[in-house]
Amino acid sequence: MGRVVLFAACLFSAVFCSTSEAWAWGAWGHEHINKGAVLALPSGMRTFFYNHIDYMVREATGPDLRIYTLGDKAEKPRHYINLEKYDYLNKPLPKTIEEAVSRYGNAHVQEAGTLPWHIQDMMGRLTAAFKKGRRSEILLLAADLGHYIGDAHMPLHTTVNHDGQITGQEGIHAFWECQLPEIFGSKYNLHVSEVHYVKDVAKATWTIIDSSYAQVTKLLLPEHKMKLDNPLDKQYIMGADGAPQKNFFGAPVHTYQYAHVYHELLGGMVERQMRAAIQFTADCWYTAWVNAGKPDLSAITSESLAEAVHPAMRADMKAWKNGKIRGCHTQKEFPDVRPAEK
Repeated sequence: MGRVVLFAACLFSAVFCSTSEAWAWGAWGHEHINKGAVLALPSGMRTFFYNHIDYMVREATGPDLRIYTLGDKAEKPRHYINLEKYDYLNKPLPKTIEEAVSRYGNAHVQEAGTLPWHIQDMMGRLTAAFKKGRRSEILLLAADLGHYIGDAHMPLHTTVNHDGQITGQEGIHAFWECQLPEIFGSKYNLHVSEVHYVKDVAKATWTIIDSSYAQVTKLLLPEHKMKLDNPLDKQYIMGADGAPQKNFFGAPVHTYQYAHVYHELLGGMVERQMRAAIQFTADCWYTAWVNAGKPDLSAITSESLAEAVHPAMRADMKAWKNGKIRGCHTQKEFPDVRPAEK
């Protein structure tokens, strides 16, 4: 049996034995996605959101804090969908959360995940907030929506093998979405095109989910092969106890050389997925505003605040045109393993 076929067999043989966990892009990814989406907006919307840019960046990780800090059990399934548990390859998926509950039962749906349906729900809520002109609601819903859209672009949020636990790759989730961007993200070009109106958000969301799921094996297989070819001390930074060193959240810390090779084998996947998340987040914010009747956002923001942040916005837009997102000041989740510059 070929290595790819054997890998796939290993993956799907354990589908219904695995458990579900909600993970995230990590602070670096989510904060850069939300800030990039603000910078991608047309001028009027951009000014409104940039007046509250610190909030938009900080709240990018809010949904995760509700899980891990507050223990909000209702929040957890909104971050993923285990497509295999919906018999994704054999039958059409439910179009709405109500249809999913009717077909599978609420307990199954909550365990298998609700991410794409929650994105649709958040779009409705954001549109309503725009219509009401409720600034605090607009900011909260838009920032949270950016988080869920980011999750939809992370391939491992679409599969039961969410952390490589089925294929012997525990820790790959945080490796891919947290450590790799922290090491290499400063070199990414994250600039996206002008926003466009999304005629069918539900259809577009499912297209993203399909695309993310199609990349699961492409994400897992290169690292699976690398594990077979490298001893532990080449894969991980080793601690004094002879075991792989772990970060604050219990994720193993990979060596720079191992991360570099894996990042190269991915062929720009992390950068592409992050850029796509920025684009769709900005598109959805714009679409909600259009569907709300294009309300005048200047009526619910402060002119003095806009004047105060204008120099920073000008500097950010200059960097943005070169594909860079400056000023997030994200607290790193992994120690810096990059070799010292000579």
